[in-house]
Amino acid sequence: MRWLAKRYGGGAIPRIIRYGWASFWMRFAGLRYVGRLATLLASWSASPFYGCKFLAQLSFKGYQSPRSTIHHSDLHLGAHVFIDDRVLIFEDHEGGPVELGEGVSIYRDTIIQTGYGGSVNIGPYTHIQPRCQISAYLAPIQIGSGVQIAPNCAFYPFDHGLAAGELIRKQPLQTKGGIIVGDDAWLGVGVIVLSGVRIGRGAVVGAGSVVTRNVPDYAIAVGVPARILKYRGDLAGNPVDRENVT
Repeated sequence: MRWLAKRYGGGAIPRIIRYGWASFWMRFAGLRYVGRLATLLASWSASPFYGCKFLAQLSFKGYQSPRSTIHHSDLHLGAHVFIDDRVLIFEDHEGGPVELGEGVSIYRDTIIQTGYGGSVNIGPYTHIQPRCQISAYLAPIQIGSGVQIAPNCAFYPFDHGLAAGELIRKQPLQTKGGIIVGDDAWLGVGVIVLSGVRIGRGAVVGAGSVVTRNVPDYAIAVGVPARILKYRGDLAGNPVDRENVT
Protein backbone atom coordinates (compact mmCIF):
# COMPACT_ATOMS: atom_id res chain seq x y z
CA MET A 1 0.00 0.00 0.00
CA ARG A 2 2.92 2.36 0.56
CA TRP A 3 3.69 2.66 -3.14
CA LEU A 4 0.02 3.52 -3.75
CA ALA A 5 0.30 6.23 -1.11
CA LYS A 6 3.33 7.69 -2.80
CA ARG A 7 1.62 7.47 -6.19
CA TYR A 8 -1.72 8.98 -5.33
CA GLY A 9 -1.67 10.53 -1.85
CA GLY A 10 -4.84 10.79 0.23
CA GLY A 11 -6.69 7.95 1.98
CA ALA A 12 -6.41 4.25 1.22
CA ILE A 13 -9.89 3.91 -0.29
CA PRO A 14 -9.45 6.76 -2.83
CA ARG A 15 -6.07 5.29 -3.77
CA ILE A 16 -7.53 1.86 -4.41
CA ILE A 17 -10.39 3.34 -6.43
CA ARG A 18 -8.00 5.34 -8.59
CA TYR A 19 -5.70 2.39 -9.17
CA GLY A 20 -8.66 0.18 -10.01
CA TRP A 21 -9.99 2.82 -12.43
CA ALA A 22 -6.62 3.04 -14.24
CA SER A 23 -6.18 -0.74 -14.35
CA PHE A 24 -9.66 -1.25 -15.81
CA TRP A 25 -9.29 1.26 -18.65
CA MET A 26 -5.69 0.30 -19.53
CA ARG A 27 -7.00 -3.16 -20.41
CA PHE A 28 -8.43 -1.55 -23.56
CA ALA A 29 -5.44 0.72 -24.37
CA GLY A 30 -4.07 0.87 -27.90
CA LEU A 31 -3.42 3.07 -30.93
CA ARG A 32 -6.93 2.87 -32.36
CA TYR A 33 -9.65 5.35 -31.43
CA VAL A 34 -11.20 3.18 -28.71
CA GLY A 35 -7.79 2.41 -27.27
CA ARG A 36 -6.80 6.08 -27.14
CA LEU A 37 -10.11 6.96 -25.49
CA ALA A 38 -9.51 4.25 -22.88
CA THR A 39 -6.01 5.63 -22.26
CA LEU A 40 -7.44 9.11 -21.77
CA LEU A 41 -9.91 7.81 -19.21
CA ALA A 42 -7.13 5.91 -17.39
CA SER A 43 -4.94 9.02 -17.26
CA TRP A 44 -7.58 10.90 -15.28
CA SER A 45 -6.50 8.93 -12.22
CA ALA A 46 -2.79 9.80 -12.56
CA SER A 47 -0.75 12.92 -12.03
CA PRO A 48 0.77 14.45 -15.21
CA PHE A 49 4.16 13.88 -16.86
CA TYR A 50 6.19 11.25 -14.96
CA GLY A 51 3.06 10.46 -12.96
CA CYS A 52 1.60 8.74 -16.04
CA LYS A 53 4.63 6.48 -16.48
CA PHE A 54 3.19 3.67 -14.35
CA LEU A 55 0.20 3.38 -16.70
CA ALA A 56 2.47 1.75 -19.28
CA GLN A 57 3.05 -1.10 -16.85
CA LEU A 58 -0.67 -1.81 -16.56
CA SER A 59 -1.00 -2.90 -20.19
CA PHE A 60 1.06 -5.11 -22.48
CA LYS A 61 0.24 -2.55 -25.18
CA GLY A 62 1.83 0.19 -23.09
CA TYR A 63 0.77 3.84 -22.80
CA GLN A 64 0.39 6.08 -25.82
CA SER A 65 -0.82 9.49 -24.75
CA PRO A 66 -4.02 10.65 -26.47
CA ARG A 67 -2.14 13.92 -26.94
CA SER A 68 0.60 12.25 -28.99
CA THR A 69 0.49 12.08 -32.79
CA ILE A 70 1.18 8.76 -34.50
CA HIS A 71 1.32 9.06 -38.30
CA HIS A 72 3.28 5.99 -39.33
CA SER A 73 2.17 2.84 -41.16
CA ASP A 74 5.16 0.72 -40.10
CA LEU A 75 5.40 1.27 -36.35
CA HIS A 76 6.28 -1.69 -34.12
CA LEU A 77 5.91 -1.37 -30.34
CA GLY A 78 7.27 -3.73 -27.72
CA ALA A 79 5.50 -4.40 -24.45
CA HIS A 80 4.91 -1.56 -21.97
CA VAL A 81 6.22 1.26 -24.20
CA PHE A 82 5.56 4.75 -22.83
CA ILE A 83 4.79 7.55 -25.35
CA ASP A 84 4.21 10.89 -23.67
CA ASP A 85 2.15 13.98 -24.55
CA ARG A 86 2.94 15.74 -27.84
CA VAL A 87 5.32 13.07 -29.10
CA LEU A 88 5.23 12.88 -32.91
CA ILE A 89 6.09 9.69 -34.81
CA PHE A 90 5.93 10.55 -38.50
CA GLU A 91 6.40 8.66 -41.76
CA ASP A 92 7.61 10.77 -44.67
CA HIS A 93 7.80 9.63 -48.30
CA GLU A 94 9.47 6.19 -48.58
CA GLY A 95 10.23 6.13 -44.88
CA GLY A 96 11.25 2.86 -43.27
CA PRO A 97 9.99 1.29 -40.05
CA VAL A 98 10.14 2.59 -36.50
CA GLU A 99 10.71 -0.11 -33.87
CA LEU A 100 10.52 0.60 -30.14
CA GLY A 101 11.62 -2.22 -27.86
CA GLU A 102 10.06 -3.32 -24.59
CA GLY A 103 9.91 -0.66 -21.89
CA VAL A 104 11.10 2.20 -24.11
CA SER A 105 10.07 5.64 -22.81
CA ILE A 106 9.66 8.58 -25.19
CA TYR A 107 8.94 11.84 -23.37
CA ARG A 108 6.99 14.87 -24.50
CA ASP A 109 7.73 17.01 -27.57
CA THR A 110 10.15 14.45 -29.03
CA ILE A 111 9.93 13.90 -32.80
CA ILE A 112 10.79 10.60 -34.49
CA GLN A 113 10.54 10.60 -38.27
CA THR A 114 11.64 8.37 -41.13
CA GLY A 115 11.88 9.15 -44.83
CA TYR A 116 13.68 8.26 -48.06
CA GLY A 117 15.03 4.91 -46.89
CA GLY A 118 15.74 5.81 -43.26
CA SER A 119 14.59 3.72 -40.30
CA VAL A 120 14.69 3.92 -36.50
CA ASN A 121 15.29 1.06 -34.08
CA ILE A 122 15.37 1.76 -30.32
CA GLY A 123 16.29 -1.06 -27.97
CA PRO A 124 14.56 -2.14 -24.74
CA TYR A 125 14.41 0.14 -21.70
CA THR A 126 15.96 3.13 -23.42
CA HIS A 127 14.77 6.52 -22.17
CA ILE A 128 14.53 9.54 -24.48
CA GLN A 129 13.85 12.72 -22.54
CA PRO A 130 11.82 15.73 -23.80
CA ARG A 131 12.35 17.70 -27.00
CA CYS A 132 14.67 15.31 -28.83
CA GLN A 133 14.79 15.10 -32.64
CA ILE A 134 15.40 11.73 -34.32
CA SER A 135 15.28 12.19 -38.10
CA ALA A 136 16.23 9.11 -40.15
CA TYR A 137 16.60 9.95 -43.82
CA LEU A 138 18.78 7.98 -46.28
CA ALA A 139 20.33 5.86 -43.49
CA PRO A 140 19.19 4.08 -40.32
CA ILE A 141 19.40 5.20 -36.71
CA GLN A 142 19.99 2.33 -34.28
CA ILE A 143 19.89 3.05 -30.55
CA GLY A 144 20.70 0.17 -28.21
CA SER A 145 19.13 -1.01 -24.97
CA GLY A 146 19.30 0.87 -21.69
CA VAL A 147 20.49 4.08 -23.37
CA GLN A 148 19.88 7.34 -21.51
CA ILE A 149 19.29 10.35 -23.80
CA ALA A 150 18.89 13.73 -22.10
CA PRO A 151 16.60 16.55 -23.35
CA ASN A 152 17.21 18.46 -26.59
CA CYS A 153 19.42 15.85 -28.28
CA ALA A 154 19.34 15.48 -32.08
CA PHE A 155 20.28 12.68 -34.49
CA TYR A 156 20.83 13.44 -38.19
CA PRO A 157 22.33 10.72 -40.45
CA PHE A 158 22.23 13.11 -43.43
CA ASP A 159 22.99 16.64 -44.58
CA HIS A 160 22.52 18.86 -47.63
CA GLY A 161 24.91 19.17 -50.54
CA LEU A 162 27.02 22.33 -50.53
CA ALA A 163 28.00 22.69 -54.18
CA ALA A 164 28.43 26.26 -55.34
CA GLY A 165 26.03 27.81 -57.83
CA GLU A 166 22.91 26.04 -56.54
CA LEU A 167 20.50 26.88 -53.75
CA ILE A 168 21.18 24.63 -50.76
CA ARG A 169 17.48 23.82 -50.39
CA LYS A 170 17.50 22.42 -53.96
CA GLN A 171 20.53 20.20 -53.47
CA PRO A 172 20.00 16.51 -52.73
CA LEU A 173 20.51 15.07 -49.29
CA GLN A 174 23.68 13.07 -48.73
CA THR A 175 24.94 10.76 -46.00
CA LYS A 176 28.14 9.23 -44.64
CA GLY A 177 26.17 6.34 -43.19
CA GLY A 178 23.83 5.54 -40.37
CA ILE A 179 24.06 6.31 -36.66
CA ILE A 180 24.62 3.60 -34.05
CA VAL A 181 24.41 4.14 -30.28
CA GLY A 182 25.58 1.18 -28.20
CA ASP A 183 23.86 -0.32 -25.16
CA ASP A 184 24.04 1.59 -21.86
CA ALA A 185 25.39 4.79 -23.45
CA TRP A 186 24.52 8.16 -21.90
CA LEU A 187 24.12 11.35 -23.92
CA GLY A 188 23.95 14.63 -22.01
CA VAL A 189 21.69 17.62 -22.67
CA GLY A 190 21.82 19.03 -26.18
CA VAL A 191 24.11 16.45 -27.81
CA ILE A 192 24.03 16.40 -31.64
CA VAL A 193 25.00 13.20 -33.46
CA LEU A 194 25.78 13.36 -37.18
CA SER A 195 25.97 10.79 -39.97
CA GLY A 196 28.32 7.83 -40.06
CA VAL A 197 28.93 7.84 -36.30
CA ARG A 198 29.04 4.95 -33.84
CA ILE A 199 28.84 5.74 -30.11
CA GLY A 200 30.13 2.71 -28.26
CA ARG A 201 28.67 0.59 -25.52
CA GLY A 202 28.66 2.35 -22.16
CA ALA A 203 30.07 5.56 -23.63
CA VAL A 204 29.25 8.99 -22.18
CA VAL A 205 28.91 12.13 -24.31
CA GLY A 206 28.98 15.43 -22.42
CA ALA A 207 26.27 18.08 -22.65
CA GLY A 208 26.34 20.30 -25.74
CA SER A 209 28.76 18.09 -27.68
CA VAL A 210 28.63 17.55 -31.45
CA VAL A 211 29.61 13.99 -32.39
CA THR A 212 31.21 13.81 -35.83
CA ARG A 213 33.40 10.72 -35.36
CA ASN A 214 33.20 7.39 -33.56
CA VAL A 215 33.27 7.26 -29.76
CA PRO A 216 34.81 4.01 -28.41
CA ASP A 217 33.18 1.75 -25.85
CA TYR A 218 33.19 3.22 -22.31
CA ALA A 219 34.82 6.45 -23.48
CA ILE A 220 33.88 9.90 -22.15
CA ALA A 221 33.73 12.44 -24.99
CA VAL A 222 33.06 16.17 -24.81
CA GLY A 223 33.31 19.25 -27.02
CA VAL A 224 32.59 20.60 -30.48
CA PRO A 225 33.56 18.42 -32.20
CA ALA A 226 33.48 15.76 -29.46
CA ARG A 227 36.89 14.41 -28.44
CA ILE A 228 37.85 11.63 -26.05
CA LEU A 229 38.55 13.04 -22.60
CA LYS A 230 39.09 9.77 -20.71
CA TYR A 231 37.56 6.35 -20.18
CA ARG A 232 35.11 5.32 -17.49
CA GLY A 233 37.57 2.75 -16.18
CA ASP A 234 40.00 5.56 -15.39
CA LEU A 235 37.50 7.06 -12.93
CA ALA A 236 37.47 3.85 -10.89
CA GLY A 237 41.25 3.51 -10.92
CA ASN A 238 41.09 0.69 -13.46
CA PRO A 239 42.62 2.03 -16.69
CA VAL A 240 41.06 0.69 -19.89
CA ASP A 241 43.22 -1.15 -22.41
CA ARG A 242 42.67 1.25 -25.35
CA GLU A 243 44.02 -1.24 -27.89
CA ASN A 244 41.21 -3.69 -27.09
CA VAL A 245 38.38 -1.12 -26.98
CA THR A 246 36.35 -0.85 -30.18
